[in-house]
Amino acid sequence: MAKPIPGVRPSEVSELTRAQDRLTFVYLEHCVVNRDGNALTAQDSRGTMHVPAGMIGAVLFGPGTSVTHQAMSLLADAGSSAVWVGEHGVRYYCHGRPLSRTSRLLLAQAAAVSKRPERLTVARRMYEMRFPDDVFAGETMAQLRGHEGARVRQIYRDQAERFKVHWDRRSYNPQDFEASDPANKALTAATSCLYGVVHAVVVALGCSPGLGFIHTGHDRSFVYDIADLYKMEVAVPVAFEMASQFEGDELPGRVRRAMRDTMRDRKLLTRCVADIYRVLGLTDDDSDHEWDIVELWDDKDGVVPGGRSWSEQP
Repeated sequence: MAKPIPGVRPSEVSELTRAQDRLTFVYLEHCVVNRDGNALTAQDSRGTMHVPAGMIGAVLFGPGTSVTHQAMSLLADAGSSAVWVGEHGVRYYCHGRPLSRTSRLLLAQAAAVSKRPERLTVARRMYEMRFPDDVFAGETMAQLRGHEGARVRQIYRDQAERFKVHWDRRSYNPQDFEASDPANKALTAATSCLYGVVHAVVVALGCSPGLGFIHTGHDRSFVYDIADLYKMEVAVPVAFEMASQFEGDELPGRVRRAMRDTMRDRKLLTRCVADIYRVLGLTDDDSDHEWDIVELWDDKDGVVPGGRSWSEQP
């Protein structure tokens, strides 16, 4: 008789919480992260906090964090992204296994990005979602970028005026967070949170973070594409509002908490999942999802069943 495997059994895919139904992110720093059953534990001098791993889109591990093997095993099993971030949360390092357990969206993404007409269609769709009154038939990508640049600069100016914050231009040094003015510091912190959550959704759905349609050449190009759908609506107002109220070392933490609350209130995870399907021209029909199905590619039939011997013809 086989000896039972010790520990908590891995979750079945059908038991996992969908990406759109999860909380956005939890930020942890200066603590030891372990596992207690199906919950993460974060322990410091003040005590121990339990975090339900299956309900979190991303866990941001800040400076001074030690994470056990069991904790990482739980995050991988739950399909939650583990994000190691540097001071002020401006770096993203890794993610876990996707929730989807299928390459359906990845194949659609790869097919669309590989053909110029389809790629242009997706890119135009993204611009239309952001600026529906400023995208016209027949415009080139250069013209669309020009419209975008003008609109974005105006939004920055409007938000600076609204919250009475000094603003010159978007300027920051990734290697020196403190060199920026308060508005740019807040924008960097806010967009880092947004990128982390969008990255968590992208990989949870099984898409490739690197196969972008507007952005290209970076391992997070698609993350930047999708995050841009919400940056002007979510990250920019939060950043300017926090920059108008706080400064110094308090500012990044205030921005993270405000982003967490705003993304929850605006149901960003639900919107992000729906929008990824939308930009790829697909529908989110859970009824046709099949999990953990491995098939083989065939040059004539498309796909054939896997898990069988093909040495004998049927």
